[in-house]
This record gives sequence, C-alpha cells and structure tokens, in this order.
Amino acid sequence: QVQLVESGGGLVQPGGSLRLSCAASGSIFRINYMAWYRQAPGKQRELVADSFSYADSVKGRFTISRDNAKNTVYLQMNSLKPEDTAVYYCKVNMQTLESGVLGFDYWGQGTQVTVSS
Repeated sequence: QVQLVESGGGLVQPGGSLRLSCAASGSIFRINYMAWYRQAPGKQRELVADSFSYADSVKGRFTISRDNAKNTVYLQMNSLKPEDTAVYYCKVNMQTLESGVLGFDYWGQGTQVTVSS
C-alpha cells in the first residue's frame, strides 16, 4: 500500500508565495516520476511542472524540487497571481514491492490554493 499526502495550500495575496509538499509513503520500491498538476473550476486538469518542464504560465515563478531521501516533491510558488487559484495535485509514478517492475500512477488528494486580495 502506498499513500500520497499533500500539504501547504491556503489563501495568499497576489504577489505572495506558498510551498506545496507531497510525501509518498508505504511499500515503495522506486519512484520514477513526480509532477504537479492543477485544476481550476470549470477547467481541465493541467500539468504545472515536472522534472523536464514547466507550464508557460508559471515559468520563472514556480520551482519543482525533490527530496529522494524523504520521497517528497515540493512546489515553490512565488509571485502568485489570481489565475493560479486552483486545486493542486501531485502525481507520482512508482514501483512498489507488490508491483515489482511495473510502475503505476498515484495521485495526491489535492490541496486548495487561493490567490486573492
């Protein structure tokens, strides 16, 4: 069994910062991929950042990082704008002790980020 626990969301004023965390735990054998997505009301879920790229709308403002020892991925969000308001989800592809060589995607529960004055 594996679990993803997100934290760090909240209400922030425009121009402010937040740091999201997503910690994976359980019978993890290997983590292959970690990423952050977001979904605003009435919109499709979109990729915000992963190890390879950032959405154009967040380039220069958001930074993804990873602590392999803690199986945790972070999203540092600076210069936040009202249009960044969304539920943020982490996605992790990992192999577990049960799945062996097969990697599966797991999603966090989501954390609300609201940017408003």
